[in-house]
This record gives sequence, C-alpha cells and structure tokens, in this order.
Amino acid sequence: MAEHILFLTGKLAEKQLRQVLADMEPEFQYTVHQLGVSVAALMTADMIRRRLKDTYGADRVLVPGRCRGDLDQLSAAMGLPFERGPEELRDLPEFFGKKARKPSLDRYDLLIFAEITDAPRLPVDAILRQARDYRRDGADVIDLGCLPATPFDHMETAIAALRVEGFKVSVDSLENDDLLRGGRAGADYLLSLHEDSLWIADEVAATPVLIPARHGDLDSLDRAVAAMLARNRDFLLDPILDPIHFGFSDSLVRYHETRRRHPDAAIMMGVGNLTELTHADTIGINAMLLGICSELNVGAILTTQVSKHARRAVREADLARRILFAARELNTLPKHIDDGLMALHGRAPFPYSRAELEELWAQIKDPSFRIQTSPEGMHIFNRDGFHTATDPFDLFPHLGVEHDGGHAFYLGVELGRAQIAWQLGKRYTQDEALDWGCAVETQESAVDPHVYKAAGTTLKKHKDEP
Repeated sequence: MAEHILFLTGKLAEKQLRQVLADMEPEFQYTVHQLGVSVAALMTADMIRRRLKDTYGADRVLVPGRCRGDLDQLSAAMGLPFERGPEELRDLPEFFGKKARKPSLDRYDLLIFAEITDAPRLPVDAILRQARDYRRDGADVIDLGCLPATPFDHMETAIAALRVEGFKVSVDSLENDDLLRGGRAGADYLLSLHEDSLWIADEVAATPVLIPARHGDLDSLDRAVAAMLARNRDFLLDPILDPIHFGFSDSLVRYHETRRRHPDAAIMMGVGNLTELTHADTIGINAMLLGICSELNVGAILTTQVSKHARRAVREADLARRILFAARELNTLPKHIDDGLMALHGRAPFPYSRAELEELWAQIKDPSFRIQTSPEGMHIFNRDGFHTATDPFDLFPHLGVEHDGGHAFYLGVELGRAQIAWQLGKRYTQDEALDWGCAVETQESAVDPHVYKAAGTTLKKHKDEP
C-alpha cells in the first residue's frame, strides 16, 4: 500500500498546502490537518504533543520546516516518525523529489594540503592554533611554508608538536637544506623535489612532491618519475598551476598531459595561484578548479588563506571536493547536491509572486507584519495594508512605528536583510539570517526577534502556546 503522510499546518497556509499537494499528484496518500495556530512558523513540538489527538492512520508526520522543538522526542512519545518539511510550501515538490536520492557528502578522494605560509615567523603555539583551524575546516595535511633567507630554527620543534596532535605534515621550501631537515624531523611530505634533488628522497622517508626541473619541462618530470619508480617509492606530481595571464591556460594543458603520460600517478595542484592572485570570490574558483581535479583524478591540492578575500579557501575546497565526488559517483552534473557553494545567489530566490502574496494578505486578520520578497521587490503587510518597495526607506512612513524604537529596530533589521536578498537574488525568510553557504560561520542567534515587536503587534498566540 502507498505510504500515508499526515501534513500539519496553520490556518493561513492550509489552502496553499492543499493546492500544492494536489498539483504534485503524489504517489503517497496524505491527510492535511490544521492544528489551530494561525501561522505555521509558531508551531512547536510541545504544541503538537498537546493538540494532536488523531494521527489518521499515517505512517509518518511532516511538520512545517520552521517548527521548533525536539522531533525525536515527539516521535518517541507519539509512536510514529515526525520530520520537518521545507521552510517554503513551494519547495515541497522538490523536497519529495530529492529526499530519496539526496547524495551523502561524507566521502571524498582528494587531500587538502593547507599551507601556513609564514611558519618561520610564527611561534609553535601559533602554528598549532592555525593548524587546528585548518583541520576544523577540512585540511588533511598541514604544510609548513618556508621563506627565502628567513631562518626556521624551530622547524623540528614545530613538526614534533604537530605530530603529537595527530597532524600530517609537509614542508614546503626551495632550499634543499630545509627539505632535508623537514624529512629528518618526521615530515610526511616534502614540497618539492625535482630530478636534481632526488638525493634528498634517499635520505628520508617523507613522500616527495615532484616538479619539473625547469618550469614547464615535463620531460624532466618524466625522468624524475622514472627515478622514483626505480627506487620503489611513493610520490606526487605537480606540473605547477600558473596565475591568469602568466601561463594559466598552458598550465592546465600540462596537467592534462601529465595525466596522459602517467595515468596511475598521484597528482597535486597548487590552487592558491588562482584563489590568492585573482580578485574574485574564491568559492567559484575553488569549485571550478576542483572540478578539473575531479575530471583528471588529481588527488591533492595545496591551498592557502593569506589574502583576506581567500580566508575561507580551505572550507570551500572541502565542500567542493565532497560535492564533486558525489556528482562523479552518480555520473551527474554537480547540481542539486548541496547549496553550500552558492553564497551570493539562490536557486529559487522568490517562492511567491506579488499576486500570490496579495492573496495571502487578504486572509490576514491580525496586526503583525509579514515581510516577503518577490521579483517585484520587498513586501511588508498586515491587516492594515500591503506595501511594496525596493528601498526600505520608502516603506518606513507606512508602518506607524515612529514612536516604538524596539519594533522599528526589528523591522529595520528585517527589511535590510530583505533588501540584500532581493538585490542578490537570495531566499529571504523573516526572522532568519540570510544563508551565505560555506562563506561564513554558521551561528544560531541567542536573541528572540519577537522581543523587539511591540506589544499588541506581535503574532497572536493561544494561551497554551510558548
């Protein structure tokens, strides 16, 4: 028999929910139950437990996406699964279309080397702090970057301290002495050796990253590969990625040719030459470069977070490698897998048109302000009026909150968010921070926005509601 799903909703959304479900022509059976609350966003797990007297023989219950509370406890108490649906009703078809096949992002096959570029100038405790941050953001190997003509007297101490905390370590230098010291101190990788410095590999156990002896000379890289194969040693190859207008296109060709010449070799790409040296948002750059890595089976990248605009590079690369691995495994485009790399724009920023919002407005009988966006602009409405603008300052004279500082502050914050979302084409949800993907730290606000709504204009609640 088809699955039976019970949909819980509020008074204002009931009609829209029934219409969306009817348009879906779902394969499952369903029952819509209006729980006696005007706005679905006010629904809580405790309220559901108190008010839901009949589950209509459902196999599971879907509650509004903004419903607060512990649904696991509710499921245990009621004896059937409760889960949150999407935050917007218009997203319900996609919710059911994706749910069964949404890929996991737990797997990847690319290592992230995160470079501490000024390691010789940092004390060991500062190196450890940065390494911990890199590991939290997804780095697999901590790369200690040496500097020309700059002593690194505490290299051995830094390597030992990192290894005590379980880090994999690489040493990155143009000086043979630095590489030899790093290998002897227990570094796992050395960046970089070429055919004239392979003798260092004979002195240490570290895995070398091989580069051409002269820039672009793939024949010299082939000779270094042959020498390492003769030694029966592991290695990685790095044909070197060049910045834009300084050989970028040619360097991509070198990576392709390196893979053709060495179909089974491990390859590294230093993506920092693009993310650091291009003033563009690094999320897109990382996604594109890791897409190339995915196609060419490049197994490691070296990245940095030196420039302020590149300060999330490690986290972006971590998410990109997971998305691209999932797409490759499913033999599909890297779309509709995860939205974390979409910081500026949304896939479906405007779930409702102005006409549909005006239809919703016609049902509202209370003084609480609702804020929504559509392609036409920002809309703020309650029982007393419906107002539209593209600039929040044009809306303020219509709101009647000149003498209510808390309420004015709240509406100013929300309309500011709505304007940013409308300008960029992002999804706006009242009382929630904008979603910037992996570009920012996700933090839950400790402030209840309803505190700043004036008495008498807050959303009306039943006496048993929190």
